Amino acid sequence: MQSGKVSVSLGNVLWLLGAVIDAALVGLLIYRRVWRSFPFFFAYCVSDLCVNGGTYFADQLSPGFVSVDGYLAETILDSVLQVSVLVELAWSVLRPLRAHLTRKSLLVVGGIFLIVGAAIWPFASLPDAGLPNWEIAMTVQMQHTAAILRILFFVLLASLSQFLSIGWRDRELQIATGFGFFSLVSLAVTFVHPPQGAVDAYQMLNSIVVIGYLCSLLYFVYCFLHEEAPRREFTTQMRTLLLSLAGTAHTSRIQAESLRESAPKEPDPNELDKN
Repeated sequence: MQSGKVSVSLGNVLWLLGAVIDAALVGLLIYRRVWRSFPFFFAYCVSDLCVNGGTYFADQLSPGFVSVDGYLAETILDSVLQVSVLVELAWSVLRPLRAHLTRKSLLVVGGIFLIVGAAIWPFASLPDAGLPNWEIAMTVQMQHTAAILRILFFVLLASLSQFLSIGWRDRELQIATGFGFFSLVSLAVTFVHPPQGAVDAYQMLNSIVVIGYLCSLLYFVYCFLHEEAPRREFTTQMRTLLLSLAGTAHTSRIQAESLRESAPKEPDPNELDKN
């Protein structure tokens, strides 16, 4: 009984600390007018503050009030916002080339993330986890897919940072780092399987995930307390490569449209009947 009281107290402390940091982050983003440059990241932070606060109070007033379907809907919203943030970051990284890119390029960037996410999806499930129903299995699989996608994006962005002329003072890499760290912690905890019925072990693992998320929030607060570094131009090699890729894609689209227009049209059945 005593351990149960300690765990509940720890959960309350972590939630209160998270609410304070989350609120401070949202206030800081408003002060920095981040919604202008990163509207989806701002929407994600506001949504996280509202959803977590609402879920906590609802559970305190009526334990079990939030149903499994509610958690699934929350996860869908969270995953959509997270993917939108990644697309936003990728588009922001391409800022020095905006003058040479069309609006359709943004759709191409979004399509790439959807394709990669679809490729990750089959490997993000836990077939031996013994999950009780499909809603929970779907929720877990969606969370893992989004986490792996965030990690891959962070690794790719950090690896190409020199060629993309971005550093740790640039917002794109800062946001990707916070997302990547929390994703690594949550995935690492997933692979730890405590004994069946070990409630204290599950609560401890959940606390580790929450602490990892709080560390990411604190990192965001630290980053946005400082001014953003002036954006540098791409290296000559990267600029040439990206422009050539964009030109190739544009040329391929024009060729496809030309072939479609020049292709012989099938005769209209109504015209054949008239003849």
